[in-house]
Amino acid sequence: MNLPNALTLGRLGLSGLLLALLRMDARGSATVAVLVFLAAAVTDWLDGRLARGRHGVTLLGQLLDPLADKVLVAAALVSLVEIRLPGARHGLVPAWVVVVILAREFLVTGLRILAGRSGRDISAESWGKHKTIGQMAAILAILAGWAVYHDALLHGPPSAMEAWARMLGHGAWALSVAAALMTVISGLLYLHRHRDLWTAAH
Repeated sequence: MNLPNALTLGRLGLSGLLLALLRMDARGSATVAVLVFLAAAVTDWLDGRLARGRHGVTLLGQLLDPLADKVLVAAALVSLVEIRLPGARHGLVPAWVVVVILAREFLVTGLRILAGRSGRDISAESWGKHKTIGQMAAILAILAGWAVYHDALLHGPPSAMEAWARMLGHGAWALSVAAALMTVISGLLYLHRHRDLWTAAH
């Protein structure tokens, strides 16, 4: 196993660690979760860079890299759905956002399966890469906001907690909806570009 693939597997492990940290009530756990997610995002950039360099792209890497990205994003989003601020009607991320994002990934995966059966390779395109960056940036910002609330303000003045909670709730909603919108657009463009595969499957 080469170094890029080892980093990809490490990202899968960090996804599990992220899940565990975001379920903890211990002070400081949210801050560590931010660092873990950031480290995982860096491995996403680094393994791709190394694979395109002297280590080379492998079939295993082509399978594991997008899978690791999806697992990391799903782990973070599902955890944020469960985190609810006082008085909020839903978690930091609305559940429908997660459904939309995962539905796009399932559709694109299905399209790639059809392409593989036809002997075609449809790799990720620029919109797909921008989508992943947008998702991770939104998640990182929400996690950072939660870390401030959970680790820095939780035992502070109630007025500061309430003000930050309001700002975090609105900001997290806006960021997650923006990520969902970018995900939908990238998925529609991808499906339209390769619409002949769906036609051939009928």
